[in-house]
Order: sequence, then C-alpha cells, then structure tokens
Amino acid sequence: MSRVYNFSAGPAVLPLEVLQNAQQDLVDYKGCGMSVMEMSHRGKDYDAIHQEAIATFKELCGIGDDWCVCFIQGGASMQFAMIPMNFLGKDQVADYANQGTWSNKALKEAQKIGNVNVAANCQKDIPTRMPADGEFKWTPGAAYSHVCANETISGAELKKFPDTGSPLVCDMSSDILSCERDYNQFAMFYAGAQKNLGPSGMAVVAIRKEFAEKGSQAIPTMLQYRTYTEENSLFNTPPCWSIYIFGETMKWVKKMGKENLFKLNAEKAKKIYDVIDGSGFYRGTALKEYRSNMNVTWRLPTEELEAQFIKEAAAAGMKSLKGHRSVGGVRASIYNAFPMEGVDCLVDFMKEFEKKNG
Repeated sequence: MSRVYNFSAGPAVLPLEVLQNAQQDLVDYKGCGMSVMEMSHRGKDYDAIHQEAIATFKELCGIGDDWCVCFIQGGASMQFAMIPMNFLGKDQVADYANQGTWSNKALKEAQKIGNVNVAANCQKDIPTRMPADGEFKWTPGAAYSHVCANETISGAELKKFPDTGSPLVCDMSSDILSCERDYNQFAMFYAGAQKNLGPSGMAVVAIRKEFAEKGSQAIPTMLQYRTYTEENSLFNTPPCWSIYIFGETMKWVKKMGKENLFKLNAEKAKKIYDVIDGSGFYRGTALKEYRSNMNVTWRLPTEELEAQFIKEAAAAGMKSLKGHRSVGGVRASIYNAFPMEGVDCLVDFMKEFEKKNG
C-alpha cells in the first residue's frame, strides 16, 4: 500500500484507522452477513449505527436533548437554500456576513428567497480576513443571522462569534470539531461532511428543536427541518454508508481526545506558518489574526514558481496543494485526520524549494 499525503480541501483525508475498519466491515458488518450499504435503514443493525453516530457527535459538541442532529443530502450548498426557505418569512429580514466565497454563496441563495441585510462585507479584501467586532451591523428582530466559521478558499477563520441578538446560524464545514468552541451559542450549525466529519454526500446539521419548529410548513416536505427532527433523519432512506463512516470518525475523535486533537491542529498549522513568516519567498494570504488552522494559504513570487512547487510536491507524494481555481496560489488543508508526518514532509519540502529557487 502506498498512500500519499492528501492536502485536498474536500473530499479530504480520513483517519487511516477509520478506513481500515471500514475495509473490514465492507462485505460483512460485524458478522451480520451483509454490508452497511445493503442494510435496511429500518433494521436493528443499522439503527444502532445511526443512534451511536448521533450520540457521539452530540457528546463531542456538548449539546443536549434540546438539539437534533440531522443527516441531509446535498452538502452545505443545500443548506444555503434550506435555511432561508425555512426561516426567512415574507415580512422578515435575515442578516448575513459576507466573508468570502462560501458565505457569499449562502447570501445569494437567501436573496432569492427574501430580504437580506449584509451585516458585514469583507469578501474581496486582500489579504483575506474576517469582519472585526465593530463592523457588524445587525438588524433588530432579524429572523436569524448567518456567519461562516472558516472560509476554506481564503484561509481565514472567525476566531470569535458575534452577539447578533437573533438566532445565530453557522456554516462550520471546514473547522467543525477542530478547536475549542461553545456550540450552545448557536440556534443551528452545519457542515458538509467531507472535510472534518467523514465522506462526501451529506451535511451534518445540528439544530435546536424549538428553532426547527419555527420553519415554514409551506415548502416541500423534504426541505423542512422538522421532517428530519421528527423522524430522526429516517423519513426516507438516508445516506447510510456516509453516516456509518461519520460515526466511525466521531469515535476516532473521541478516542484521540478533543484536547489532544485541538492542540495537534494548532501545532500542525504553526509549523507551516512559521516557514511562511520566516521567509521572504513565501507570502501568507490571510491576515495573521484570522489565519485558519485548517486551510493554510500562501503565494510564491510568481505563478510559474507556484506551478513548479505544486508539481514537484506531487511527485514527492504531497497531492492537492493547488489553491482554489478562483484565487490560485497554494493551499494546504490539514484537517483533523491529517497526520503530523505529512506536515513535517511539507515543511521540509518548502525549505528546500526556497533554497533552490529563492
């Protein structure tokens, strides 16, 4: 077996232990004689997988019985539409912080549904950043306020969440369970699973039951959050295999220990940022106070050197370092499952590349 260091922003690296367990379970799950992909979602074998996945996630997030965890197909992009469809009524306003590519996509979906106030706008700022406390202009009595915790493309992370005065909804696709956070300050938080939670194919949505009940009943059944909260995401056939891998990944996080994992994440990012800051060759693209520990972004002196860097790194077993097509540059996505050895390999490569080309 020859595995590369996968710096992809998503679908992203999964814990090797989870993949190996899945390999063992693929054909015959725990001696039941069939794969998880073949099970009835109404059967007791799958039900145990489903319930444990939810319980472990809630334990890791520190949320209680007043919350529901939903598995919804369509990824975070589906949530961009579902949120305003459920909660943005005809005579209401929703606040959106426009912080980068993904929050802008969410904002545009909401504008198709109803009235939106752009509470802060730093989408086009270079170096990339997040809004400062004093920049937000919240609407009194807003239906909800939407922020993005971490902008995957720009490499900027919101370090402190604002007091909005209305139900706070957060896209945490890139940094969920990657650092210490009080999840009870939100009315709802969600994440595309393919970065820190598991494989692609669904979003994991945590929503307060009382907030879900406020959702519109005039929209199609499968787009109502209450359908998922009332039926425990089993109204229709859920993405069972993705949920199984999600559950295994959550057990891996619990086994690692959150505090250990959070500390490791900070150490991994610091190693790369230290090379960038100690160099006149590399240039970080996010303001230091907003730098992401999950998505480290930087530039080289020329686009030609960037292309050479990415090509030579791939040949050395470090794949998917190319920045997003909309911004270029280099991006190292080092999510929870990314190993320290891969970061060390990248850091050594960066230093050597600068010696040869600086």
